[in-house]
This record gives sequence, structure tokens and C-alpha cells, in this order.
Amino acid sequence: MLGWSTDAEYRARFNREADLASTLWHPAGKRRSGKTRHGNRWLTSALGTAAMAAARTKDTTYLGARYQRLAHRLGKKKALVAVQHSILIAVWHMLANDVDYTDLGADYFARLDPDLAMRRIVRQANALGFTVRFDPIQAA
Repeated sequence: MLGWSTDAEYRARFNREADLASTLWHPAGKRRSGKTRHGNRWLTSALGTAAMAAARTKDTTYLGARYQRLAHRLGKKKALVAVQHSILIAVWHMLANDVDYTDLGADYFARLDPDLAMRRIVRQANALGFTVRFDPIQAA
């Protein structure tokens, strides 16, 4: 297994090399800086390219759906950094656990909370002046 381990030392070195530690860290309600630090420029460049490619897969992959959800709220550049961070976390888990990548799918967020997705659809239809009624599909 390529010398990977779940030890804190290996994880710290991995994070130091990537240094995309941009998180929303608000201890005790105080805002901290969300700026990324200068890490390995080649890794950061590769992650940026991968995040841009993932952002173009709008309706087919989990990362594309994540970008679309975040870009609307945070803006395109911050959403790209968040997708880079998601890719980095996925790579860490793939290397540490020696597993293949499994995409969660573009509908992951709708499957996560179906009631929320239905409320959103009803709210959007009502805003357009329509009334919506959902009937469950009969099992065949």
C-alpha cells in the first residue's frame, strides 16, 4: 500500500503538501481567515484543473452538483476551492483505505433529503404561478 497510513503524522504531511486548508472555521462565533496557504504548486495546479473539469460535469457527477450548489451561494472561485478540497479529501480516503473512487451521483443531495427537494420544487413552481400535487408511483 504505497506507504500510506491513517496516522496523524501522514495526514499532517499530506495536508501540508496540499495546503488547501480553506475551511469555515468559526470557533466561538468568531470568523477566521478562509484564505488558502501556499502549498505544493504542482499539486494545487492539478487540483485546480481537476476541479474545473468536475465543475463542467453539471448534472452527471457528485462534484459537479456540489459545484453548482456552492457557486450559486459563494461565487465561482470559492466554489472551485471547495471542490478542490472535496477532491483532496476523496484522494486521502482512497489512498488511506486502499479503495477505488465511487461517485455518489448528481442526485446525491436530493436522495439525502427527499422532503427538502420536494419542498424546493413546490416553492419554485408556486413562484411561477403553478400548483403542484405529488402522487406516489404504484409498485408494479
